[in-house]
Amino acid sequence: MKRSTRVLLSILFIILIYVFVFFAEKHMDPFIKRILNTGFIYVILAVSLNLINGFTGQFSLGHAGFMAIGAYTSALLYMSPESKISNFFMEPLISPLDRIQIPFFWAIIVGGLMAALAGFIVGAPSLRVRGDYLAIVTYGFSEIIRSLFNNLQNITNGPLGLKGLPTYTNLWWTVSWAIITVIVVRRIVDSSYGRALKAIRDDEVAAENLGINLFKHKVLAFVVGAFFAGVAGGLLGSLLMTIDPNSFSILFTYQIITIILLGGLGNITGSVVVAIGFAFLMEALRFVEMPMKIFGITIPGILGMRMLIFSILLMITILFFRKGLFGEREFTWEGFVRLFTKRKVNQQ
Repeated sequence: MKRSTRVLLSILFIILIYVFVFFAEKHMDPFIKRILNTGFIYVILAVSLNLINGFTGQFSLGHAGFMAIGAYTSALLYMSPESKISNFFMEPLISPLDRIQIPFFWAIIVGGLMAALAGFIVGAPSLRVRGDYLAIVTYGFSEIIRSLFNNLQNITNGPLGLKGLPTYTNLWWTVSWAIITVIVVRRIVDSSYGRALKAIRDDEVAAENLGINLFKHKVLAFVVGAFFAGVAGGLLGSLLMTIDPNSFSILFTYQIITIILLGGLGNITGSVVVAIGFAFLMEALRFVEMPMKIFGITIPGILGMRMLIFSILLMITILFFRKGLFGEREFTWEGFVRLFTKRKVNQQ
């Protein structure tokens, strides 16, 4: 298939997605829309983390920290001065943040850039280690960010967090950023940088002997992943209308890791499909954490049962699908056309 044909089909598919968004925003149940918004935010997080963990082979646990930076930065920029005064009643917000208010789009961009800067600051020294050591370093970074945000009362409002955030986030925003994330990561993976990242993942020593600059390529993946994590954090904050440091615990990173492991490391299609499915399953399984009666016996609700179920699903997947549910199978237009061609042949 010609490249121009693939581009045309991709553009038509994106237009079809926006047609769905148009009708969904007007006619869909608000509860379903909220789940969809959460699902597309998970897509941004999963695809961006897959660039680091799946394509580059660097096991990072710092995504929650990057999300927190993006969420707080963007919120402090798009909140109105009046809302800031009502939030910071114990200790006033520092100047000039107490007077600044910029449009939501630019606030999200700045939040992403701040997260990318943090990704560079953390990635530059820590990417000299790998494996379990890198996981420990990035986990430590995430916990340091959470601890700082709990104590910076005149910037983050400490453990009280930020309440009453404007609800700018809708399907137009989440779908658009999910598409941008997929396109950017796909372009990186299909470029010479992507081939270098895969070489680093498979064998760092061999990649270095081939002349690949390990440091530059690792930092590139880390910065891009952190940027989109910051964007996702900003979108999530506006969707939930409230953020606090404990919203971005390591458990959030574990959820995203579960998504990319179920979908398949280094598989963008798997990350997208499983991320949206994960959002719906999280709501569908909410009943397991509520009190219920079975054969006349009252069982009290136990928090965390949903993640226990996902952990069991992850174990089953690893045992029977070692490369995830999608393995190395990515969505391509050639494969899509071939699928329908085979069906026609079989029907004849």
